[in-house]
Amino acid sequence: MACATQPAFSVVADARTPRQEEILGAARDLLAREGVEALTVARLASALNIKAPSLYKHFASKRELEVLLIAEGLEHHAAAMEVAGPNLADLAAAYRAFALENPARYRLMTARPLPRAELPEGLEARAAAPLVRAVGGDPDLARAVWAYAHGMVDLELAGRFPADADLDAAWNAAMAAFASAAG
Repeated sequence: MACATQPAFSVVADARTPRQEEILGAARDLLAREGVEALTVARLASALNIKAPSLYKHFASKRELEVLLIAEGLEHHAAAMEVAGPNLADLAAAYRAFALENPARYRLMTARPLPRAELPEGLEARAAAPLVRAVGGDPDLARAVWAYAHGMVDLELAGRFPADADLDAAWNAAMAAFASAAG
């Protein structure tokens, strides 16, 4: 999984110790291999061959680890969206590819309220900026496109579409309609 082994969010990583990086790497791997539900303090400690309380010497809480993983995910997502191209079809393809290549990270990033106050300043806006630009700066239309994309990806990850469903055609039709709305 692409995101599981990529380096950490650069602004945050500079302040981490080598042991924190090791723990975060194990958390990335556990998340990628076994999903959000497996990301527990006990499972992480076991993967590192340490006792669970030892993790708290390096991170204040499981939540802190999750926020770092979410920040990394948003950084990788933002980078993918920035290189995707300026049109909605390209952005939608990049969004879908990111989610399908990193399903557990995507779920961690999107299944619960976003910890905005704990994320690096400007990161959420950076991740959203390519989409907002693609719809002519209309934040409401950008939210509608994002809601569609998230719903489609979520349903696809859950295996909710029939085997014969042409998801590419559905994505193309929706992006054409949104592009038309953007003018």
